[in-house]
Amino acid sequence: MLLQATATAHTVGGPIAAYWPVMIFFGVAVVFPVLPLVLGRFLRPIRYEKNKMRPYECGIDPETGAHDRFTVRYYIVAMLFLIFDVETIFLLPWAIIFMGDDFSFTRFALVEMFVFIGILVVGYYYAWRKGALEWV
Repeated sequence: MLLQATATAHTVGGPIAAYWPVMIFFGVAVVFPVLPLVLGRFLRPIRYEKNKMRPYECGIDPETGAHDRFTVRYYIVAMLFLIFDVETIFLLPWAIIFMGDDFSFTRFALVEMFVFIGILVVGYYYAWRKGALEWV
């Protein structure tokens, strides 16, 4: 009797039934971004005017053209921001690992993170001394 109950439990719904949650999730993942695009296409006004096609900069009329050159400092600051921002993302996994129970590993992780933060501080100081963070 026990053998018969386990045999029927495995055949309920067939092997395809296990994939229904994945198929539903895939359907939602396709409909979720497509539906707002389709609805927006039918609900928005299609008439474009000269004022509508002008570039918008915080409510202020643009002073120069959109294809003017920027100084290199703008890109340097942007790259520095990306570098330091991406490197600080590594702090979260370290913090999660540091909360572990193995004290010898957490001590190693603590020393390693101080070395990592030290490298960040040295890089920030170098960029500051070179004047990469000044806009003048």
